[in-house]
Amino acid sequence: MTTTRVAAIDCGTNSIRLLVADLDPDTGAITDRDRRMIINRLGQGVDKTGRLHPDALERTFAACREYAEVIAEHGVTPDRIRMVATSASRDAENAAEFTDGVREILGVTPSVVSGDEEAHLSFTGATKELLGGPAKPPYLVFDLGGGSTEFVLGGEDVQAARSVDIGCVRLTERHFAGSERPTQDQIAAAQADINAALDRAAEAVPLDGDATLVGLAGTVTTVAGIVLDLPEYRSEQIHHARLTVDQVREVTARLLTASHDERAAIPVMHPGRADVIAAGSLVLLEIMERTGALEVLVSEHDILDGIAWSIA
Repeated sequence: MTTTRVAAIDCGTNSIRLLVADLDPDTGAITDRDRRMIINRLGQGVDKTGRLHPDALERTFAACREYAEVIAEHGVTPDRIRMVATSASRDAENAAEFTDGVREILGVTPSVVSGDEEAHLSFTGATKELLGGPAKPPYLVFDLGGGSTEFVLGGEDVQAARSVDIGCVRLTERHFAGSERPTQDQIAAAQADINAALDRAAEAVPLDGDATLVGLAGTVTTVAGIVLDLPEYRSEQIHHARLTVDQVREVTARLLTASHDERAAIPVMHPGRADVIAAGSLVLLEIMERTGALEVLVSEHDILDGIAWSIA
C-alpha cells in the first residue's frame, strides 16, 4: 500500500484544527497520525467591526506555532501542507495580517476559500466513507461553524451547495451577547435570523427532500456527546451516532435555560464552546425542523478530512 502523508489545517471562526494523516488514494483509506483542536475564536467581533481583533490574531498565531512543531515531528514536507481559512477571514478587512502571519510561521499561504468551496470540502470529508454503507445517498450535509453554515446535497458528486452566514459565534454575538440565559424575545430573534438564512440556503439547495441528513462540526458533535451522556468527549462513540429531532429539541431547551457555569460543567463540553453552544444547538434544531428530518447522522469527519484529500 502506497500512502501519502499530509498535514491539513482548518482555521474557522471559532477553532483551528490540525490533521496529520496518511492517505491511500487507491482505497480511500485515511489513517490519522495526529488530530487536534484549539479554540482560537478568530471571529471575535468580526460581525460587528469587520476586522480581525489583535488578540484573536495572536491566539491563532500561537496555535500555528504549535502546529508547525507537530508537522515537523511527523516529517510532512511543505508541498503536502494545506491550510484553509473560512468565514472570519473572508469577512475581515485586515485579512492580509492573518495571511502574512500564517505564511511566516507555517511556510504556506492559507487558502481563503469561498463558501461554496468550503461546502465542497466538507462534503468530501464527510461522505467519502459513507458511500457503499448503510447510510444511503443522496446526502444533505451541513457544516455548522462559528460564522457560517454550509449546505451541500449530493451522492458521489456534489449536486448543489450554498453557504449562509449563521453560526454559533455570529448568532451569540448578534442575539445573546451579555445574557446569562437568553430571553424568549432574544431566542425568537435568533430563530428569525436562522430561518431567513435557511430561506437563502433553500434557493440553491433543496432542504425538504428525503436525503440522509449529515451534521458536521463542534456544535453537532458536542450535542451528540450530551445526548449520549458521555463522561468525557469520546470521538469513537460520537462518530456516526444518530440523534433524533426530539433528542436535539430536549438538549437545546436545556442549553438555552442553563447558566454558563452549568453548560461548562457538562462533561463533553470544551471550555471554549460553553458560551456559544446554546446558539449553535438552536441552529441545529432549526435545520432539523426545516428539513423534516427525524434524525441526523453525526460525522467526526468533515472539512478537515476534505482538505487532506484535496492535497492528495
